[in-house]
Amino acid sequence: MRANVGTVDRFLRIVIGLALIGLAAAGRIGPWGWIGILPLITGIVRVCPAYSVLRVKTYPSPDTKAK
Repeated sequence: MRANVGTVDRFLRIVIGLALIGLAAAGRIGPWGWIGILPLITGIVRVCPAYSVLRVKTYPSPDTKAK
């Protein structure tokens, strides 16, 4: 699969994922906090299956990068 998660999107996914996992591990929020694993993984690998289905792409294509 091609990368479809851009830099800002990636950073936000990783931060939110870690925050949710940390809160769940500390017992501050319920077990739903473990859902943070999903944004963390998609941020790390830069591929979001939902973006692929919806044809959303925040990662710049090679054509649009500065030369």
